[in-house]
Amino acid sequence: MISKLIDKIKKTEAPIVVGLDPKLDFIPPRILSKCYEELGQTPEGAAEAFWQFNKEIIDNIKDIVPAVKPQIAMYEELGIPGLITFKKTVDYCRENGLIVIGDIKRGDIGSTSASYAVGHLGGVKIGDTRYRGFDEDFATVNPYLGSDGVKPFINVCNEEDKGIFVLVKTSNPSSGEFQDRLIDGRPLYEIVGEKVEEWGKESMDGAYSNVGAVVGATYPEMGKVLRKIMPHAYILVPGYGAQGGTGKDLVHFFDKDGLGAIVNSSRGIIAAWKSDKYTQFADGNVGEAARAAALDMKADIASALG
Repeated sequence: MISKLIDKIKKTEAPIVVGLDPKLDFIPPRILSKCYEELGQTPEGAAEAFWQFNKEIIDNIKDIVPAVKPQIAMYEELGIPGLITFKKTVDYCRENGLIVIGDIKRGDIGSTSASYAVGHLGGVKIGDTRYRGFDEDFATVNPYLGSDGVKPFINVCNEEDKGIFVLVKTSNPSSGEFQDRLIDGRPLYEIVGEKVEEWGKESMDGAYSNVGAVVGATYPEMGKVLRKIMPHAYILVPGYGAQGGTGKDLVHFFDKDGLGAIVNSSRGIIAAWKSDKYTQFADGNVGEAARAAALDMKADIASALG
């Protein structure tokens, strides 16, 4: 699967993933009012607004970026209607040629992780028929439970040609409370990075592994170290834009050939229509604003990488 993502990155010349993380205050009145009129101010109405919002963005970015990353928590807030929209979003993105990274951050004891992996990346046989659940291309995985929680995902990746991104050094301010703690004189995130490299040997796909890593743009020096520790791991880089990361912060996440990393931006793109920088889209034209923001991000990263 990682080779498919790399092919899409090369084709679009954009190592960018757009986070489809809708919130009600990101959605313009023209969409909300219509959905509420049809379905009421209910979870069903809000979920339909999420869907219409996502669809407009997808239709405007599908030819300029390789991948999207829907964060399942935003949809879970709405219960079952939200999860239906999550699934519709995943399917629509794949139908339009986008790679889908399910931001689910799962990780549990072995049997439970196996079920998470099947539900999001694989399929389950019911009677004589095999059904696929959410069917993303990649999923994010929390390694806190160790190999027992990660290897079931790797098994499904190998069976289904899918991939995972393992949390190594996250972009949030309090990540250091655990991830920076010294173990035998070394920060924990380095030790986790070594495990990612080790796990990745079980699922190689060309020069890179289907087992990637999540490393925040807000910690560029740590990213530089981790790039060396994980030479075969593709790095998913959150924290660009709204969280403070810029193109120049990202140079060391990439390999010399410009591959090795894909950078996420969520509200910086999907809520661009609300930004002062894109006032020409203030009438709620979310799709065109998202496209403009994605193109600006592409140019920023390209300039930084030279």
